[in-house]
Amino acid sequence: MKTRSILTAIFLMILLFPAELAAQRSSDNYYVISGTVRDARNRSPIPFATIIIPGTHMGTVANSHGYFRLRIKKDENLSTFRISHLGYEPRAFSLQTNNGIEGTFLMQSQSIRLQEVIFRPLDARDIVLGALERIEDNYPQDPYMLVGFYREAIKQRRDYVSVTEAVVDIRKEPYTDHSSDDQVKLVRGRKSGTVKSADTLMVKLQGGPQVALLMDLVKNNFMVISPGTLDHYNYEVLDVAFMDGKTHYVIGFEPAVILPYPLFEGKLYICNETLAIAMADFGLDLSDKDKAAREFVRRKPAKLRFTPISTRYLVKYQEIDGVYYLNYMRSDLEFFSNWRRRIFRTKYNLMFELAVMDRCNKELRNFSRREAFKHRSVLADLVPVYFEDDFWGQYNYIEPDLDIQEAIKKLNLNFEQQEEAAK
Repeated sequence: MKTRSILTAIFLMILLFPAELAAQRSSDNYYVISGTVRDARNRSPIPFATIIIPGTHMGTVANSHGYFRLRIKKDENLSTFRISHLGYEPRAFSLQTNNGIEGTFLMQSQSIRLQEVIFRPLDARDIVLGALERIEDNYPQDPYMLVGFYREAIKQRRDYVSVTEAVVDIRKEPYTDHSSDDQVKLVRGRKSGTVKSADTLMVKLQGGPQVALLMDLVKNNFMVISPGTLDHYNYEVLDVAFMDGKTHYVIGFEPAVILPYPLFEGKLYICNETLAIAMADFGLDLSDKDKAAREFVRRKPAKLRFTPISTRYLVKYQEIDGVYYLNYMRSDLEFFSNWRRRIFRTKYNLMFELAVMDRCNKELRNFSRREAFKHRSVLADLVPVYFEDDFWGQYNYIEPDLDIQEAIKKLNLNFEQQEEAAK
């Protein structure tokens, strides 16, 4: 039953209950690179591109508008940074040339010549099974430490009512060790004030970065793919895609059976050379919305109705020296809520993302029970209201989307006005 209980934990993260009535600067010691990743042909932004420093484990991920910022301590052995994304040829750029300026980084789309593909029998289920059998070869088999940046945001209709961010230390367990959970320790965090009244409902995300790590579906492969759940899905080879210099099978999957709990549907990107799962883009099957709703909500009033509209989960891995490491995860949920016997309903959007900024040489250790972030904890309840510039100091972070940037300005102004009125 552990598989079932951990699967459910990914969704039981929403608490619903009645509510009470700067310019970039480089320094002598650091490279600061920033700008927008764009398609070279049509100049459209490329969302969630991966930026990494070759020869290190340092990097970041562009936001949904293709924008990123990365701060790297200068080292004579470092000269370039590398950008990659699905369907594009990876490119290297000079740290020295791009230091301290806002750049535009153009990426060329990559076509695939069929003779370059190592063909395997095109039985999609066999490819997925092969990927499961190669986990020990393709992913870390020793525990290691990470530095991650986590953000969650809650939007009511068109307005953000909460933005919370944190830098976290992460202890990752071996990918074949399913008896030990990954651990998270909060290093530094902040949250917004509330920009507007949230009507009669307060929404909170439970579990924060600890629950986000459960989306690592290669380690927690009971989520979508495992030897025990293969028969729960239909698999199909949809396409062949180019990513990070290699060709990948695009494997579509959808539920093949009806169970008491909802299953998933989406795509797996599996390297045709190594059979490593390099990316997954999937969502919850919402064909039975009532069944799906029961998986999401941890606590709510009896008269409140919760109706999920859409879900999306994105998980990316980065290959370094032949080993695939967790790189980025994002979850988006859209739902309606309304009280019985009332005509109008309210739409909410919930988002969280976790990016790995460094695989560091910090002391490998278990976090104490007091240090470790808990599945039932709410990040917004643990960090202060604080959105001043330069808050993150030496830490790298995901640049917020444009609408979140504007929301933060409003949230700050609203909080300052509240503080002024209270004096």
